[in-house]
Amino acid sequence: MTNEFKSSGTAGGGIKRAALDFMNAKTPKTQPPARQTNGAAPLRPVPAFSDLPQYKQMKAHQAAGVALGIENPFYRAHEGTPGATTLISGSTYTNFASYDYLSLNQDERVRTAAVEAVARYGITSSASRLVAGERPIHQELEAKLAAFHGVESAVVMVSGYLTNLTTISCLMGPTDLILHDELIHNSILAGAQASGATRRSFKHNDLVDLERMLLRLSSRHRRVLVIVEGLYSMDGDLSDLPELVKLRRKHGFWLMVDEAHSVGVLGETGRGSAEHFDVDPDEVDIWMGTLSKSTAACGGYIAGKSGLIDILKGYAGGFVYSVGLPPAIAAAAARSVDLITEEPERVAQLRDRSQYFLKQLKALGLETGHCAGYAVVPVMVGDSIKAAMLSKAMMEAGINVLPILFPAVPEGSARLRFFINYDHTEEQLDHAATQTAKALQAIVDLGIDISSIDINDVMEFVNT
Repeated sequence: MTNEFKSSGTAGGGIKRAALDFMNAKTPKTQPPARQTNGAAPLRPVPAFSDLPQYKQMKAHQAAGVALGIENPFYRAHEGTPGATTLISGSTYTNFASYDYLSLNQDERVRTAAVEAVARYGITSSASRLVAGERPIHQELEAKLAAFHGVESAVVMVSGYLTNLTTISCLMGPTDLILHDELIHNSILAGAQASGATRRSFKHNDLVDLERMLLRLSSRHRRVLVIVEGLYSMDGDLSDLPELVKLRRKHGFWLMVDEAHSVGVLGETGRGSAEHFDVDPDEVDIWMGTLSKSTAACGGYIAGKSGLIDILKGYAGGFVYSVGLPPAIAAAAARSVDLITEEPERVAQLRDRSQYFLKQLKALGLETGHCAGYAVVPVMVGDSIKAAMLSKAMMEAGINVLPILFPAVPEGSARLRFFINYDHTEEQLDHAATQTAKALQAIVDLGIDISSIDINDVMEFVNT
């Protein structure tokens, strides 16, 4: 542990001075005068973005980090192709911040497919697929995704976030009800809010709480949509899909499963939650996935009944009014789907490495929450300041792993989130586990946490 943490955290005055110096350097002290119009009364001044509460909160977090000597761990530029290792500012680090779970981003067969697509189709689709952006590779990819999930049809879109937002807002309306797990991804929250439907969250993975809500609320609404994640991206635990399917049969709702982190990870051949739990894929109405993780590309997709896909292709604004997926990206994703199918040993090794790492962490006494040991492995720290300090200490030890802080998770549940991939070695995993335990204990011994900072003082500096 560096002396930087010790000197910054020993006295409140030192923290206040550091925050004040930071804010003096970063925050403008005056606003431009209101415009005048030929001697008339001033027009209403244009509001400053720096007056928004989001800006003030962001600056408060930055000031607190500077006060404690914690560099911003985000937006680091990675040079080359990140995998089990990555190059940052000319130095090589063991990398746990990439969700290229099956290491296909570095596979020459995937790269060749992308290059050949560029040569044939160019860089961009140049238009919405509805008008002039349709390419054969789009149809090929969608057919492969539908077959991969064992359903009738699929549609791909240019963004995973947009896929959730536009699908939910297209299907649901003000007379409908959306029930979702309380830890669901932000893109699903955005879609639910945009739909105008009544939205309620049930306790994480608590299907008793979900059924209680169904019994109380479903009769008041035209349609009900229940949304969960197959593998939760923050906690690394799984939804109980068999029990959800039983509830679906009993209560007659649509079931949507976000498989962003499940595809290529769960199931013997990487087909996700349905394969993992041996559930008929048709028992789930809406399968959602991203192309940016195990399939080494970018974008998102929905798979399910052909009627669902026809509706989305005709009415989902994020598809109809957005440019088609770049052909090279579609080709890379299609080739990746082939390789997941052809090489299930990748999925098996990823699973083995993930389980091994989880076991090592637990043996060292580290808290991993409800993690099931499938690619996403959190180390629970609790305090956001401690989590940020731990990420910095790991960087100094040659390990790149990012903290998940408030407001991404509630204060008190901050953590480091390790993404495991196919190429990680047991030696790398052993070293990462040992360094995490060592660095966290050193931070605990320092006695610095969120209470070390007088938030009122920091906010006073932000508001000046």
